[in-house]
Amino acid sequence: MPRHDPIPPGIQRTAEAWSRYKKLMSWMSIAAVVAVLLALIWLKSNGQPMPIHMAIATIAGVGLSVLLGTALMGLAYFSSHSGHDEEAARSDEYQD
Repeated sequence: MPRHDPIPPGIQRTAEAWSRYKKLMSWMSIAAVVAVLLALIWLKSNGQPMPIHMAIATIAGVGLSVLLGTALMGLAYFSSHSGHDEEAARSDEYQD
């Protein structure tokens, strides 16, 4: 018989994990902007004219790559720190 997903214990632990995740994402947003600026400066320093399409592609590619990588790793840590992983492991033990 199927079981419902376990509810993690402690709302406080989840709230703290969300707070850390939001703080991480705000810092990494700044890091993404810095990475984009450095990439644009490096491309401009080559001495060749940089078309607007290349600048837009660089902004999208570098910025979104940094933010996506951070978001996915941050969610993995969030899952670990919020108690979801322990509850899922505990429910697997009961099924055996």
